[in-house]
Amino acid sequence: MDGNGRWAVERGLPRVEGHRAGADAVHRTVKACRELGLSHLTLYAFSEQNWRRPEAEVQALMQLLLEYVRRERAEILDNDIRLNAIGQIDRLPAFVRGPLRELMERSAGNRGMVLTLALSYGGREELVAATRRLAERVARGELAPDDIDEAALEGHLDTHDLPDPDLLIRTSGEERISNFLLWQLAYTELHFTPVAWPEFDRTHLLEALDRFGARERRFGLTSAQLGAPDSLASEKSRC
Repeated sequence: MDGNGRWAVERGLPRVEGHRAGADAVHRTVKACRELGLSHLTLYAFSEQNWRRPEAEVQALMQLLLEYVRRERAEILDNDIRLNAIGQIDRLPAFVRGPLRELMERSAGNRGMVLTLALSYGGREELVAATRRLAERVARGELAPDDIDEAALEGHLDTHDLPDPDLLIRTSGEERISNFLLWQLAYTELHFTPVAWPEFDRTHLLEALDRFGARERRFGLTSAQLGAPDSLASEKSRC
């Protein structure tokens, strides 16, 4: 969800106003994904590297996160959405961490859609942590080195209970993945749009989904092996 700060600066506004407008875009996007029947939506809300930003901006972002959790509580619970979070959640201030975890626990039984917030998250950091946990299990004699495979590593990632993304959307014209879900994006389709996140709406989401639907996803196979062009159409969409 990129471009909040630049969107604000271009309009002569404080950067925090861009983040506030970005929170409105989150509300629109979550609602649209739910109405379209998408089963999973993951939002890169705050990266591990974002802690390096000016202290005032970080504090403003934490306050906006708290406001979002409070404001969207009824929307999440009333629409069968399960709130999830990945990243180093323990680094979040206590005034945010408590309400966030409470809503995650309260919505844990919901099945309509899984909304995951990546908070204090970094893909490299996630892989290092997963590797460390595997090494600790080997040291305790619970796991043999030869038993470490893709499934073993995936089982120690923050996303161990989530499917790999089908589609990654990045806004504001940037064309990189910026340390996001480095393992999980191996076969994800990428969509880059020049639209800044505060202006992202249902129309832009549908454009991304339409382009995604027109792509042939081969997962290392050939087109002939896949058979009919619609052979993957029955897969439940996720983003």
